[in-house]
Amino acid sequence: MDELLKSRKMNINYENAKKLLNNKFTEVETTFLQGKSIEKPITVKSEIDLLFSSGTQAYREVLLGCILVRILDNSKNIRHPYVDQGKDAFSGRTLDEKVVNPFLHSNRIPSSKGPYLSVFRRSIKFDRRTKVGVRDVKGYNAFLRLVSLLESIADNDQLDTMLSYLLYRFIQQREESIVKLSKLQRISLEQYGFLISALLETPSGGRIPVLLLVATFLTFKEFFQLNWEISWQGINVSDAASGASGDITIRDSNKILLAAEVTERPLDKQRIITTFNTKIASVGFDDYLFFVKKADMSEDVHKQMKQYFAQGHEINILEIRSWILISLSIITSKGRVIFNERLLELLDSPDVPKAIKLRWNELIQAVTSL
Repeated sequence: MDELLKSRKMNINYENAKKLLNNKFTEVETTFLQGKSIEKPITVKSEIDLLFSSGTQAYREVLLGCILVRILDNSKNIRHPYVDQGKDAFSGRTLDEKVVNPFLHSNRIPSSKGPYLSVFRRSIKFDRRTKVGVRDVKGYNAFLRLVSLLESIADNDQLDTMLSYLLYRFIQQREESIVKLSKLQRISLEQYGFLISALLETPSGGRIPVLLLVATFLTFKEFFQLNWEISWQGINVSDAASGASGDITIRDSNKILLAAEVTERPLDKQRIITTFNTKIASVGFDDYLFFVKKADMSEDVHKQMKQYFAQGHEINILEIRSWILISLSIITSKGRVIFNERLLELLDSPDVPKAIKLRWNELIQAVTSL
């Protein structure tokens, strides 16, 4: 954001506006997927609640544009969205067409199909005189109070907080919508490699790696007709709280056959020691798996694993993408059909965020065109 602010000019730089919006949205969406809270300006929460409960979508879309204008060029009067209103005016229509509307539609956020200014009379100003004739006066009054607040803010950090919270509310709004998942048809192992890599690079708060692995184990169970009971715990739930032996646990007749940790971060020696002391040694596991995004193993980790192996405990590290691809190659095309079905069922679960489902749809379109 600081780099964008340095390039502030008298006229709105639409490319800078796009970068600011996309970068901030990625940051907020990642925070949302990790289950973390977003700092909210308490003084404006009730007004923003009114905007998001209003049937006039344009109010919240105009507010997003006004925040961008205040951040990128504070010489502009955010109450004057038509260039013929004076030297301090800005083009609300151009900002909407080039930045705001494409952003909302590309991220599948419910929004107006046309320019947001179309709900107002021509050459209006964002003041109390304009509320004559608008459908939702209560919502418009809340919008005006937020405009007044924006005019009073000179601190860029406060404007940044406003932008983050508004984007957070847009994400919440999207979560209330229904996303129909694209079906995964027959694809090659090379295409699976592309799909899995792209999914693993998608910010998901750790959900995607677990879902991919669970889908693979469920496929094994069905394909090989195994008497497995496969359980996995929710994201951000501690093993101690859930009573789980790992992120994924496989049982047969109530006996634990396999437990696995799934992590996107590189393993270090302390993680191995902690897992051994709290899970492996206490339960008496002879075989424990760590599924990782990249199987880079430091010398300290290698020595620690050798020490535990000498004590009768096998602790192995597997790279998620490679293991799944090898598994898919073994189970033939019949098994891959099962994998597609199980993965789609997991992704279609109500607790999977819409951002992940939308990313899935984008990748399916991309992979089928390879």
